[in-house]
Amino acid sequence: MPPKGKIFGILFLCCGALAAQDAAREAGVAREANRLDEAVLLYRKAVAENPKWTEGWWYLGTLLYDRDDYAGAARAFEKTCALDSSNGGAQVMLGLTEAKLNKNADALEHLRNGRKLGIPDDPQLRQVTLFTLGTLWLERGIRSDFEDAQEALDALARQGVESEELTDALGLAVLYTRPPGFDPQLVRAAGRAEILAARRQVADALTRYKQLAADYPKVSGVQFAYGKFLLAHNEDAEALEVFQREIQNTPNHVLARLCVAGVIAQNSAQTSAQDPASESALGLRYAQEALKLAPELPEAHYLVGVLQLDAGEPLRAIAELESAQRAEPEEAKVYFALSRAYAKVNRKEDAARARATFARLNAMAPHE
Repeated sequence: MPPKGKIFGILFLCCGALAAQDAAREAGVAREANRLDEAVLLYRKAVAENPKWTEGWWYLGTLLYDRDDYAGAARAFEKTCALDSSNGGAQVMLGLTEAKLNKNADALEHLRNGRKLGIPDDPQLRQVTLFTLGTLWLERGIRSDFEDAQEALDALARQGVESEELTDALGLAVLYTRPPGFDPQLVRAAGRAEILAARRQVADALTRYKQLAADYPKVSGVQFAYGKFLLAHNEDAEALEVFQREIQNTPNHVLARLCVAGVIAQNSAQTSAQDPASESALGLRYAQEALKLAPELPEAHYLVGVLQLDAGEPLRAIAELESAQRAEPEEAKVYFALSRAYAKVNRKEDAARARATFARLNAMAPHE
């Protein structure tokens, strides 16, 4: 016969479990009946009695978020994430609450994690997530953030979202400027052009971008935005001229130089130019200027290396390409270039390893 104290302990645990079940059931009934104030109280009681109830923390978080209690919602979603680290929806909701609380770095981390894990098939949630990510990237404003922001906001435009906020955010993204950016009319005009481009209304987008470049010929970033559009639509020759205009307008524009060097490197690899050494030398000049302005950029090291290789300087190319590889060890194209460079100097084993790594990474990459 078990000790009397143990029996009372078991009975206490059973009663506690039943009470927690009752609180959870009552909370669900109140929520479904839209008695939201009551539901919040009941969910608080239920998770206090059963702190490991993941679903209870989730519902409490969503109710508090809808009531604009973002601090309370963040605590609830933190509990949800701690109990279920694979819950993409909870990661996204935590990120959205953190964005409301101006905890932008944490918000970016959780929103990105949530997208990787997968979020619920809720169009409104997906749209809010994309817009919030876009605006957070714009606020942070490092070089790669503007492309990430444009990608997220372009996706919203393709889904048919219409708002002045989206238009303005896209304008800032293509102009590579943080809020509030330039003249609001310029930002809005750039955003309208990019919305058409995102929706693949290419002829109309071209007209808008061309007009934008004509209306603001000397404003920093405008020619670059137009050049990127041209480049995306295989108008390489015209894009080169436009990027060079941007460099005249903005002498320290790193990305315009990288675009010029990239176009030349790609064209020299795909075609037999009349004077490939001269072409490579021109591209190399732009790439080296970019590297001098931004020595931390792996893409600058990569392009310098590729163009040095094309110019017949494999040893120098290897040094630059290895710098790019150390900075971006998962970038397939770097290994392809390294395999060519190693082969040029008869480093057969290194060339074989680089080719194998390229093949592995290339197979893993998404292809359109």
